[in-house]
Order: sequence, then C-alpha cells, then structure tokens
Amino acid sequence: MRLPLSRDGWLLFATCGVRSFAYGFLSVILGLYLDAIGLSTTAIGWVFTAALAGGAAMTILITAVADSFGRRALLILGAMLMALAGCIFALSDNPILLVFAAIFGTISPSGKEVGPFLSLEQAILPQTTQDRHRTAVFSAYNLVGSFAGAVGALAVGLPSLFCLSVLSGYRFLVWAYVASAIALMALFALLSHSIEAKATATSQTRKIGVQKSRGMVAKLAGLFALDAFAGGFIVQSIVAYWFYLRYQTDLNALGGIFFGTNLLAALSFLAAPAIARRIGLLNTMVFTHLPSNFLLLLIPLMPNVEWAVTVLLLRHLLSQMDVPTRQSYTMAVVDPDERAASAGILSVARNAGAAIAPLFTGAVLANPSLGWPFLLAGGLKVVYDLWIFTVFRKVKPPEEKSR
Repeated sequence: MRLPLSRDGWLLFATCGVRSFAYGFLSVILGLYLDAIGLSTTAIGWVFTAALAGGAAMTILITAVADSFGRRALLILGAMLMALAGCIFALSDNPILLVFAAIFGTISPSGKEVGPFLSLEQAILPQTTQDRHRTAVFSAYNLVGSFAGAVGALAVGLPSLFCLSVLSGYRFLVWAYVASAIALMALFALLSHSIEAKATATSQTRKIGVQKSRGMVAKLAGLFALDAFAGGFIVQSIVAYWFYLRYQTDLNALGGIFFGTNLLAALSFLAAPAIARRIGLLNTMVFTHLPSNFLLLLIPLMPNVEWAVTVLLLRHLLSQMDVPTRQSYTMAVVDPDERAASAGILSVARNAGAAIAPLFTGAVLANPSLGWPFLLAGGLKVVYDLWIFTVFRKVKPPEEKSR
C-alpha cells in the first residue's frame, strides 16, 4: 500500500505503533497484575473504570485547548502523564493511588486507545495527505496500531524467558510501559509546526467546541457511546481475566490468543478501503460489524476453550473493519475546521460509555460459565449497528455524493 504521506504522517504512524505495542502487553496482564498485588475483583473494576473515565476527561480537557495551546505540546504532555502513571502502577499497591494514576495517566485496560492521543492524531492525519487517500491512510494507521498491539500481546511471554517470578514478570512489563511512554515523548518532539490547526476567520472567533457540525456530532456521540458501553464489557483485560477464570488459561496462552486477535484485526484493515470504495463507508461500518457481533454472542456457548478461542479469532477478523471507516466517515461529514473538537467529543463519548461497563466487572464475572460480558456486549452492539444505519444512511461523505 503506497501512501502519499508527509514526514509528520509517518511520525504519527510510529507513535501509534509504540503506543499500541505498550497497550497490547499491559492490557493482557493488567487484571492479573492487580489481582496478584491483592486487589479484589470489585477494586479491579474500579481501576478499569477510572482508566477509561480518566481518558475521557483528559481528552475533553486537552482537545478543547489543543488548537490554541498547541497540539504537539499537549501530545508531549500526554506522554509524560502516561509515564508517570506507569511508575505509580509499578511501585504501589494502594487502590486509591492506582485509581488516581489511572484517571490522570493513560492506562489502557482495553488494549485500545484511551486518552487524548487518538483524537489529536485523528485530527492531524487528514492534513498529512489528500482527501482521496484519507480512508486508506486511516486504514494503514489502524493496521499499524493493531499489528503493534498483536506483537505487544505476544510480548507478555518475555518475563518467562528471563525466569522471572510471576509478580516480578508483571512489574517488568509495567516498567516496559513506562519506557514506551518515554519513547513517545521523543517522537512527538520531532513533529513539525505544520501539524497545528490552521487559523481561519471562523476559528479565530469560535470560543470552544463545534458549531456548524453540532447536530451531527451530537447524534454520532450518542451512538458511539452506546457502542463503547457495549465494548466496555469485553475490553482485553476483562476477556483475558474471563479466560483465566473459566479455563485457567495461563499467561503465555493468553499472549498467543491476543496476538492472534490483534493480528487478524490488523489484516482486516487492509480490506476496509476496498470494501468502502464499493459499498460506501457507512455500509462497510455496519455490514461488517453485525456478523462479528453475532459471533461475539456465541463465544460463551462454545463447549471448550479451543472452540471459544476459534470463534473469538473469527470475530476479530471482521470486528475492526468499522474502525478506519468510522474515523474517515466522521472526519468527512464534519466541517474541516471543527475536526479536532469533533474528534475530541466523539472520543470522550466512546471513553465515557466504555468507562461505565467495567463497574459491573464483579457481577458479570461472578459466574464465568454464563459468559455475561459477551452476551451483553454482543446484544447491545447489534442494537448500535441497526440504529446508526437508520439515522445516517442518507448522510454521505463528499467522495460518495457524486455516485
């Protein structure tokens, strides 16, 4: 895939890869690590919720001032907070301190993006290429992130190579997370001034947030919050913990499972632009997402761990095609000078929705054989798919209006 990207665009691909690699291994071990240092299931759920809710809060604060204060400076600040939060998780077993670190840092229990990084990079990427290449760029960007996340999940086996004890191995990986945050700071510092928002007459008079695209963003935010709430029941840390509770799956096996899920998700990104060119961005979002959610409902119904893993892998072959198409669609249907603010609001909606579900971790995992995380997530996601198609089926991005 040849991409006409500026130097800043390639740097953002690198930051996405480093961050996703770190999220990949942290999300697999996070629940197990917190359990190993003595936290209860309920306390673990609160830490997960704090991480997701904190990501939402930090996103809304940072994206609200990013275009005036400077995108690069705030990306560097976010990486600094990420490193600080990692240090606290490595050094403390105090639940209250861990909750505060999860709120203000960037701790990902899902293996996916939390905090302001994605919103700012999503707003910058269209400036690094041409409109006709936008969907392909978002697909490649997500491909990098998913592949790096897959390698990160596989990296949970590294402590065993060094013959570390279980707890020491977990802490080794948390310190690796800190090192990744420091690498992010260095990469963000290399970005040029051209990533900053372009000043226009309207942007100079706008106080904050979105104006022209307010109705569109409000509808999208509500729907994305529903989807993310459903996804909050199956964040990677919870799925890993569920496999551990139900099947006593060990750490190396979990690493292999999530290497597979992330790798298949990465491969699916390659197909997304071609499908979107044929049937449209919204249709690609919905009609690849629906079958993946029916597969999600089947996972807890499988007779053994092998079949459960197989269905989980099949699900990830389809489930992430909506990600680059969703990002491209939302950036296309809002006003160009409101992209950063819109991306921030939509990211906050997703993070806020996802933050609520882990509060029920103790309840939904009380009886792992029932598979409540998968049943709740699958059912709600089907509702989301049908709802967003009904509301937005007539709203076309610029490149589809001439069809």
